[in-house]
Amino acid sequence: MNRKPFSTLDYTFPHNFIAIEGNIGAGKTTLCKMLERDFGSRLILEQFTDNPFLPPFYENPERYAFPVELFFMTERHKQLQEAFSTPDLFHTFTVSDYYFIKTLLFAKNNLNQEEYRLFSRLFHTLNASFPKPDLLVYLHRSIEDIQKNIHHRGREMEQEIKTEYLKSVQDGYFDYFKNEVEIPILILDIEGLSFWKDADLYQSICDEIGQIYSKGVHRKSILAKV
Repeated sequence: MNRKPFSTLDYTFPHNFIAIEGNIGAGKTTLCKMLERDFGSRLILEQFTDNPFLPPFYENPERYAFPVELFFMTERHKQLQEAFSTPDLFHTFTVSDYYFIKTLLFAKNNLNQEEYRLFSRLFHTLNASFPKPDLLVYLHRSIEDIQKNIHHRGREMEQEIKTEYLKSVQDGYFDYFKNEVEIPILILDIEGLSFWKDADLYQSICDEIGQIYSKGVHRKSILAKV
């Protein structure tokens, strides 16, 4: 296990707002916390555990899909509105473990057609005032790797998440990426990697995030050093 000290002296991120995305258990929040710790960024973390409909949703998704998604949307909107309503004079950039578009992607996956139509109208009204990220980073792992991470972190309400659901979440993101042309999207393949335990892996991720990308999709693989 590599635990050599990580130096931030040579890093200057050319982005004002970085959104980290990925499937459940991909490592989004962990990476955001590490960036905040090492670079002093403003940190926005989704408060998913506050959603009272989430545990019953995992057991009965059809019944609880609409309230769980509506709660997430309103809470994310409130959080982002508070974060971006006033200038931040104390941080050079902002990092978030979600992008508001996640709200619509999960809703499309979970709601029936009529529910989604109503939800979509509400979403686009709320989304109009938020800035787009300068870089959207997607942490990609296979479903099997995702399931291992979910098992190891031991959140009881996540243990019954079905393989089909994780696959549908992944497919939803990649369908969105095909049509998003307004922002740069960096897909980082981190299969089997515990970057929070290995400074070299973490540094490789920072190297990729620190680049300037054109709008559209870019894909890079993070490889463990031998």
